[in-house]
Amino acid sequence: MFKDEEILAALNEAERLATPNDIRTGPVKIGRRLYEFEEQSFWDDKLFLYIPKDFTDMPEKFRKIKYPHENRPAVIKSDETGAINFTLNLIDQELEEEWVKELTDGTKMMLKKVNPTNVFFSDGIEVVDEKQVGYFDFKSAAMDEFIYQLMFFFEFSGRTMIGTFNCSYREYADWRDFVFQVIRTIRVIREDREEEEV
Repeated sequence: MFKDEEILAALNEAERLATPNDIRTGPVKIGRRLYEFEEQSFWDDKLFLYIPKDFTDMPEKFRKIKYPHENRPAVIKSDETGAINFTLNLIDQELEEEWVKELTDGTKMMLKKVNPTNVFFSDGIEVVDEKQVGYFDFKSAAMDEFIYQLMFFFEFSGRTMIGTFNCSYREYADWRDFVFQVIRTIRVIREDREEEEV
């Protein structure tokens, strides 16, 4: 005889397998709800990536609370609660493709020194649209809970682009695979490509 839990587990697994899990082909189930991702453009249509369709620009008053330092990210897209965010920030620091790993490793090391309680999971370099994208993810302590964060870095117009994703650590298992999919949708329109297309 099957136990009720075994039947429920089998039904949940069947549902998981039947649910689309590619952010580019339709809605995906994250936690208890469906999210539809769409390709959005930034920096005068030079940078594209997929983020949830219903994520909006975080209002200024909340941006100042969540990111109190003056050099807060230029782009902060968040869910309706403001608790789940994707950010992008173009830093006025020169970057070349071959420096991406060094930048990623150096930033991770700095964060370890600043806060030794951070728990790091994975790190590496992915080649996306012919570009090196460095990344690492970690768990950090906030005022009243733990936060899951993923940071990624790549060269954009000769400068340093830093992206982040963050959510409550309780939701980390639901979001993690989809956030890595977001990184793999990065598309940069380079000047040499524009010339080829003309």
